[in-house]
Amino acid sequence: METIVNFLRLTAEEREAFQAAAPGQEQLFRPVDTQNKSAETASPQELERATVIIGCVSPKALAGCPRLKWLQTWSAGVDPYLAPGVLPQGCMLTSAVGGYGPAVSEHMLATALAVMKGLPILRDNQRAHRREKIGQVKSFLGATVLLLGVGDIGSHFAQKAKALGAYTIGLSRRPERIIPGVDELHPFDQLDQWLPQADLVAMSLPETPETVGLMDRRRLGLMGEGAILINAGRGSAVDGLALAEALRAGRLWGAALDVTKPEPLPEEHPLWDCPNLLLTPHTAGGDRMEVTRRRIAAIALENLGRYLAGEELRNRMR
Repeated sequence: METIVNFLRLTAEEREAFQAAAPGQEQLFRPVDTQNKSAETASPQELERATVIIGCVSPKALAGCPRLKWLQTWSAGVDPYLAPGVLPQGCMLTSAVGGYGPAVSEHMLATALAVMKGLPILRDNQRAHRREKIGQVKSFLGATVLLLGVGDIGSHFAQKAKALGAYTIGLSRRPERIIPGVDELHPFDQLDQWLPQADLVAMSLPETPETVGLMDRRRLGLMGEGAILINAGRGSAVDGLALAEALRAGRLWGAALDVTKPEPLPEEHPLWDCPNLLLTPHTAGGDRMEVTRRRIAAIALENLGRYLAGEELRNRMR
């Protein structure tokens, strides 16, 4: 018999669906806020019995899960669980990729529009009790948007940008695909070619050896003067010091970052005081939107059915 510890916040109807999907199995529902990556709502004895965990348990807590055969996270990123020794030998790992597209893309759109219209500058003026107008502003209408990351989040953002009149170009290691919302898809190794042509560069990349330091000083220098950079993927993909230099020199129109490296930024980091930069504290995701919570639950429920049927799991990361 499986012992399934489920940390998701579920409606009564969703809980019934999980129970129906695993008849005869022990299911323990211990809901926690998905921003709290802990197992405090489950006892050590329950974790020790667990063969399946649905949620983001801390790596430290996983040391007390010797019987664990499968971990389904509520997060899209699973970096902490890929480190050697965190999961038991042979334990499968799946993520909630596909759950965050609407939420993160809406956040990206909101921050991009804010930077286009100079809202961070106007908010600074408000705080200083200054009524000062700003000069020209930008628009998605007629803009070329370069997408670095064309998965669930990138596709949702592309569709929103297109609805506002943008032309969207995506870069991918599989450029033969058709991505909803993307007008053109090209090989990722053409990045240097496309950067100068973009009015806005939208990043939603995972962290891999290839993406760390991707937007360094040289590539930021390739961006067109007056372009905008937004990043809601991983902070390690952007050189924050180089971006601060570009913003302070007026080379870029502005930027919006939901993620940084390091995170949080130290108080003395120059990004804090850059003009027309909007910094948000890694809040684009999470389950603050009800639709996100429902999508995460649906992914976990489908995978539970697949697991018990011996079928291939969605979003397999290990």
